Amino acid sequence: MNIKTIATQPFQDQKPGTSGLRKKVRVFQQTPYLENFVQAIFDSLEGYQGRSLVLGGDGRYYNREALQIILKMAAANGFGEVLVGRGGLLSTPAASCVIRKYQTFGGIILSASHNPGGPTEDFGIKYNIGNGGPAPETVTDNIYGRSKQIKEYKILEAPDLDLDRLGETRLGAMRVQVIDPVTDYAELMGQLFDFNRLREFLGSGRFDLRFDAMNAITGPYARHILEELLGAAPGTVMRGDPLPDFGGAHPDPNLVYAHELVELLYGDGAPDFGAASDGDGDRNMILGRRFFVTPSDSLAVLAANATLAPGYARGVKGVARSMPTSQAVDRVAEALGLPCFETPTGWKFFGNLLDAGRITLCGEESFGTGSDHVREKDGLWAVLFWLNVLAARGESVEAIVRAHWRRFGRNYYTRHDYEGVNAERANELMATLRQSVGGLAGRRLGSYEVATGDDFSYTDPVDGGISQRQGIRVLFQGGARIIFRLSGTGTEGATLRVYIESHEPDPARHDRDPQVALAELIRLADELAGVRERTGRVKPDVIT
Repeated sequence: MNIKTIATQPFQDQKPGTSGLRKKVRVFQQTPYLENFVQAIFDSLEGYQGRSLVLGGDGRYYNREALQIILKMAAANGFGEVLVGRGGLLSTPAASCVIRKYQTFGGIILSASHNPGGPTEDFGIKYNIGNGGPAPETVTDNIYGRSKQIKEYKILEAPDLDLDRLGETRLGAMRVQVIDPVTDYAELMGQLFDFNRLREFLGSGRFDLRFDAMNAITGPYARHILEELLGAAPGTVMRGDPLPDFGGAHPDPNLVYAHELVELLYGDGAPDFGAASDGDGDRNMILGRRFFVTPSDSLAVLAANATLAPGYARGVKGVARSMPTSQAVDRVAEALGLPCFETPTGWKFFGNLLDAGRITLCGEESFGTGSDHVREKDGLWAVLFWLNVLAARGESVEAIVRAHWRRFGRNYYTRHDYEGVNAERANELMATLRQSVGGLAGRRLGSYEVATGDDFSYTDPVDGGISQRQGIRVLFQGGARIIFRLSGTGTEGATLRVYIESHEPDPARHDRDPQVALAELIRLADELAGVRERTGRVKPDVIT
């Protein structure tokens, strides 16, 4: 086995976004596109020689081929060991769990999260640091800088490894441990939640649930934990086999793309509880019988009921949410006397707060919730947390959420996504807003008065790092908000996201459809940004 040093030319488009580098499969299949980026990762790190690396992905198209390349490059660059999930599979939260449990140097996760998979669809790669979380901007900036200057990469000349058999093998001087992708994660869940109570609850036959794995990574995890360990009925897990193209579906757990689950929960004889997770297992959607729980409300309800789960019985140190996420959890934090942090979008911003012990729970409106057990959002963890709360309280999902609204008020909230927008037009829209938003304070817009307007910036309270231009906010007297930002998770064009929120304290007004309750703010958002004129879109592609 020989280490080859191969001359290369840099690509100029390898800038990682909020969750790594995402491009179409055909882009990564261009030799040496993947090789360049992996070498740029290794060149940006120090002190990893002889150390361990975690490696796995969500099983999407090109996952297996990419794993073999990365293994050979890790061996050529001096890693001492790689822990890789059997079949190349590891959910994103499970990868974080393994990094933390075995104290590895870091990990490489192959995923484009909730984006579609298949030969013509999306692929992604990101580096996670030793705390189990996504690399911070200082690291990703170094990776990007290196990718623009790279002149060579190293790779071991060797046959591909059999990744479907558990156990140890060698690749040159490097050990490769093929591990069960589920075992360590399931063990951690058993430490956080009352599995004895959940076995009684799910095995009683009086509670019916469905989990839609969307032919993505969480199928094996959900089957093992829900059906095998906790006794849920066989067939509880829908679409449980991970497929390279996710069965031709979009693995995003929202009301549009998880329509089979939604129709089931809103149909005759609906189950008591429904949940779904996404491509790499870090997102979740929660449904009760004919009742949808917004991700923002989900975070708030879990924060208010955290002590019902054994792993959080001692209480919550603090909470955090991304800036576009509704302020529902802020009201819980205020009532419970907890610190509450508002961060930019991107899970890496929660990492410092978690590592410093400032917070216990955190979440984003984009169907992501998590805690200090790992350093990624965690879809199945959120589902188990909800089941623990349901078992402890003996109430339905709807009853729990309505009781929460009566106590804290309801934060009506919606997100309108305009996908695949011409990037130039989207950037012009944001630039125009950026110039005008500062002058909105004190203006009357319809029945609302603007308190302030800005382009959100964040100073990290732990390390002092500053992140600017994180989303344009229009804040109204009384707490209503309109927020505009461009998403960094797509691979073509731009995704414009518009977030609209208003607080309603009166329980008599808690039954309105959010699109009706927020109709005036929705209209104002379109007028402020000129969405129709600038994008040519008459309505959003996705409303959540």
